[in-house]
Amino acid sequence: MEELYLLDARLSRFTARVLSCVPEGGSWAVVLDQTAFYPEGGGQPWDTGSLGEAQVTAVRRRDGHVVHTCDRPLEPGAQVEGQIDWARRFDLMQQHSGEHIVSGLAHRFYGCENVGFHMGAQVITIDFDRPLDQQQLRHLEDAANRYLWENQPVEISYPSQEELSRLAYRSKKELTGQVRIVTFPGADVCACCGTHVAAAGEIGLIKLLTCQKFRSGVRIELVCGGRAWDYLSQVAEQNHKVSNLLSVKEPETAQGVARLLEETQALKSRIITLEEARFSDLAAHHRGEANVLLFEPGLSPDSLRRLTDALMAGRTGLTACFSGDDAQGYRYAMGQPGGNLRPLCAQLNQALSGRGGGKPDFVQGSVQATREQIQAFFASQN
Repeated sequence: MEELYLLDARLSRFTARVLSCVPEGGSWAVVLDQTAFYPEGGGQPWDTGSLGEAQVTAVRRRDGHVVHTCDRPLEPGAQVEGQIDWARRFDLMQQHSGEHIVSGLAHRFYGCENVGFHMGAQVITIDFDRPLDQQQLRHLEDAANRYLWENQPVEISYPSQEELSRLAYRSKKELTGQVRIVTFPGADVCACCGTHVAAAGEIGLIKLLTCQKFRSGVRIELVCGGRAWDYLSQVAEQNHKVSNLLSVKEPETAQGVARLLEETQALKSRIITLEEARFSDLAAHHRGEANVLLFEPGLSPDSLRRLTDALMAGRTGLTACFSGDDAQGYRYAMGQPGGNLRPLCAQLNQALSGRGGGKPDFVQGSVQATREQIQAFFASQN
């Protein structure tokens, strides 16, 4: 079988003869005498497209053949026209080529070895065997994009074994037989069977997104080409919306958010102060009561806990506090010094479609019930 994608990565139409077609799990496995469809391998996904009227949904290498998974059978011996999904192919070419440049420059600058590579539907991940700090990542991204501006042509070669022995190239595994070398001059020399752009400028843009510690090194997420353009366009649109909401200029949204967070924190502190005063008044009002059932609107789970703590001080009976409304249900907190509220909590949850629990003397949760139903439940406990 002639693998046309190795000869011309830009070939999107071709004609081939069907060598075999066998049913396979509701689809058909088709082998051709030549193909431009790239099979899954080396971290790069397969191509999709069509063979005549059949849609090609997967392409894998198996027993020395490139096997095309199709949604309908093809007649052995027939000539068919293949059509590659070019938008998908070019996207994968941009991603794979960008990975070469980033990996090659990381190796050149910092001695990083690429020990893992995956080209996902949204982002690429590269695993390096040593850590990189933020300054090194910024330098790496800057150098990768500056390399694109030089628009160096990509070189494909098949060196002899003697030539290969003198060549410094990257490879994640031991190779035998004929080795295909992909060279991005000045950036990377790597053994690779994937599809790549003809010149670095076709990648257009490389953007590093995240960097996390991974084993002894780091895992980097990045996007290239059209994916990078789409990502930055989405970020710019979000930033535009944020600038409008904050009434600040787009380059100043971070300062605007910081100011908003400061104002929010000040408001939270004021709310806590006002709540503490309110809770103190309620505790004083109910101090002489044996058991307390109290409804207080608008409380967060933490505020509900603090209210219950305030009401429990100096009392030995049950304190049950609820906050919410009949439409959405109620959060609750219940406490009793030295008590065991778990049986009561279980009964409450069962009777009022609730969920929750906690320590023997303090429980929290929520119920889907009305105020009247909650009051009736506690009245039945007396």
